[in-house]
Amino acid sequence: MTGKERMLTAFDRREPDRVPVWEMAFNEESIIKLGKFYTDDLPPMKFAQQMTMEEKVKLLNTLFTVARELELDGITSIGLLGTEPVDDEHVKDGWGRILRVSEEGEATAVGGPISDPSDLRGLKAYHPQPTDFLMLMASVGNLGDGVAQVLVQPGPFRESWSLLGSMEKLLYHYVKNPGFVKDLAQVATDYILEVVDMAADNGADIIALDGDLAFNQTTLMSPAQYEEYVFPYHQQITAHAHRRGLLIFKHSDGNMWPIMDGIVDAGFDGFHPVQPQCMDIGEVKRKYGDRLCILGNIDCTYLLPFGSEEEVEESVRETIRVAAPGGGYVISSSNSIHPGCKPENYIAMVRAARKYGVYPIDVEG
Repeated sequence: MTGKERMLTAFDRREPDRVPVWEMAFNEESIIKLGKFYTDDLPPMKFAQQMTMEEKVKLLNTLFTVARELELDGITSIGLLGTEPVDDEHVKDGWGRILRVSEEGEATAVGGPISDPSDLRGLKAYHPQPTDFLMLMASVGNLGDGVAQVLVQPGPFRESWSLLGSMEKLLYHYVKNPGFVKDLAQVATDYILEVVDMAADNGADIIALDGDLAFNQTTLMSPAQYEEYVFPYHQQITAHAHRRGLLIFKHSDGNMWPIMDGIVDAGFDGFHPVQPQCMDIGEVKRKYGDRLCILGNIDCTYLLPFGSEEEVEESVRETIRVAAPGGGYVISSSNSIHPGCKPENYIAMVRAARKYGVYPIDVEG
């Protein structure tokens, strides 16, 4: 099987020849650290926003080299909305959002073009541009049709709060201005539907709908609020993705148990990452494995940054034992390969997945 065939088979909740290996995200530092094992042609260690075009191309080529060398079954691209610098720590994107660039992860909105409901009427909507999909196009061109192409797109909850500049502001309006929240969610959803169309046109196979809806204790909203303020927009997006021939899964860290039934009913094909600190992957597989492909679960909070390679192998073995039988499982970290993860541990994770992930699964308890 090709990597793409493995991923699509897993999403169909059937058994491929082996458990697919994929990752939600690598950042600049983790790409370069992994790349040192496979090439000397590396860019300097700095944020992509600070790189020249030549350095950005080197960064992408390094990622593609890592994907080929480790025989990853899927590769993830992000939308490259054009930004302009505001100061040394902030950039502005096409929506007019102010984003803080961070060493710890992706840029985060700290200011938005909307302050109150009256601003929504004058909002100039951003429409996706062909240049936003350059990473996806480069990935398709470099890795071909044998690898599943996954495009990450923030969901309507995340897009909504980023337009306001903070999640707290959006949750405040859940109570004070329900109609405004729904109008804002529809603006975000209309944009996401355009992204889905362009992703399909440019070679994507799967959409990862990003944006956390929970923290470790419970969800950020009640199940009733999810049903009212998020679920209808999730339904629109999943239905449109399916019309365009794409698969789509929901990404959220945290304890998603209170709204997992809603995630299924909204039409998602999969769920990522089953954070091990607050969700048991065996239980998720038992309850939802007949309706969702399960992705993730290898701890990137402690294990991949601080554990030994032997501990990584044991975690992979145990995760495959409980999550992989019957198919419908894609192995990845519990979020992403961030700068704190040891590259040796990620490589050990991939090797262990190859060792224990051959179907039929034969891993003793």
